[in-house]
Amino acid sequence: MADPRGFLKVTDRETAKRRPVPVRIKDWKEVYEERNSGVIKEQAGRCMDCGIPFCHAGCPLGNLIPEWNDLTHLGKNKEAIDRLHSTNNFPEFTGRLCPAPCESACVLGINQPAVTIKEIEVSIIDDAFDSGFVTPSVPDRLTGKTIAVVGSGPAGLAAAQQLTRAGHTVAVFERDDRIGGLLRYGIPDFKMEKRHIDKRLAQMTAEGTRFRTGVNIGVDITWEELKLSYDAVLVATGAITPRALDVPGSDLAGVHFAMEFLTQANRVVAGDTVEDQLSAEGKHVVILGGGDTGADCLGTATRQMAASVTTIAIGQKPEEQRTADQPWPMDPRVFEISSAHEEFGDRKYLHSTVELIGEDGQVTGIKVADTEFVNGRRVPKPGTERVMKADLVLLALGFTGPESDTITTQLKAEIDAQSNISRDGKYRSKDALFVAGDAGRGQSLIVWAIAEGRAAAAAIDEHLEGETQLPFPVKPTDKPISVYS
Repeated sequence: MADPRGFLKVTDRETAKRRPVPVRIKDWKEVYEERNSGVIKEQAGRCMDCGIPFCHAGCPLGNLIPEWNDLTHLGKNKEAIDRLHSTNNFPEFTGRLCPAPCESACVLGINQPAVTIKEIEVSIIDDAFDSGFVTPSVPDRLTGKTIAVVGSGPAGLAAAQQLTRAGHTVAVFERDDRIGGLLRYGIPDFKMEKRHIDKRLAQMTAEGTRFRTGVNIGVDITWEELKLSYDAVLVATGAITPRALDVPGSDLAGVHFAMEFLTQANRVVAGDTVEDQLSAEGKHVVILGGGDTGADCLGTATRQMAASVTTIAIGQKPEEQRTADQPWPMDPRVFEISSAHEEFGDRKYLHSTVELIGEDGQVTGIKVADTEFVNGRRVPKPGTERVMKADLVLLALGFTGPESDTITTQLKAEIDAQSNISRDGKYRSKDALFVAGDAGRGQSLIVWAIAEGRAAAAAIDEHLEGETQLPFPVKPTDKPISVYS
């Protein structure tokens, strides 16, 4: 250990400060101020010689967290990024977007605030880019095998980079006009500016990965044609079918899925012109769903100068601290205040949506009632109905699975009980068709997507070459150390 008594010397947890609210809501830049390298080193020194680093188990990628914490504390930045890259292709994404289950599993977190693992991770990669440590890793030889990766989110990109470095010729197909999937069009810039994606794509292009945008597999090219053209195909399309709201009035104008709202906003921030853009400006906005997507909608509506924003959740407000039924090292469900919640809006819990109210086909309000639990089910409590004003209702209720119609009809791929594309223990659906990320797992965390992309790459490499030296970090059946998945 760089400092075996570091956690005794520095007991306070310190992360980067967020820019002042009145300043940051006027732009779309990331909310955090520049990180102080001295503070990062000091915080990295809090990583203790715990014997069994449970943070490894908390991270699906198996990140070597104590090792790069020590290297950061010692100022060995080049060695730190090499160690970090050995398990994680894109720490610039995970360091900004992952909810950090590794910190929930941190041994120091038993009786002190956990090590700032996520903060140290993003500082390592940002310094590496600034210092020129991130360079293309071109394969020594080409195998002559070709692979199509469908979907350019974190799972697809991770698999593509691993397979390219193994010497295969890889083409990534994306139906949107830019590479990145939900990283590009689902995540607002105030959480992650898109320059981070572009820098990584420049490295991957130099390594030999090929990118094909504006191609909708199953429509522009059939799945059969794709399979005939490549030695293997990886489906990494995500789980992007939104969960609908089944109440009267859900078809009114002004009721939209969250991703429609976020995608249009991200396009405008990128410099595109979106005709009849869905905007929150001057409107009373109600967001249904209290998760990360709802928070993204909140921060976006705030920057669009909404008149008001109310986030509604059907369940109870989480506890401030982990409860007895969510003991360490589980990833607990606790109340969190994201940057968006800090900026604007109200949050309401135990609110069940009864009906959406409208005039002349346009939503004007939302009828809600208190939530009560009957036979284990959450239902509206009779007699507690009231109407909230709403000009724009955003549905951030999660996702039900991948868009699988074309792949099931054209390739006869099977769908499992959770509406995901079925695959075996080595990510294979059938023949040379493989599935990774949310398309096979269901909606999950970015670290699971990258881990599955890396594992699927190893499975494909083994399928094509008979053996592989690529890491296989997770199996499709692996689950988080959590009370919920």
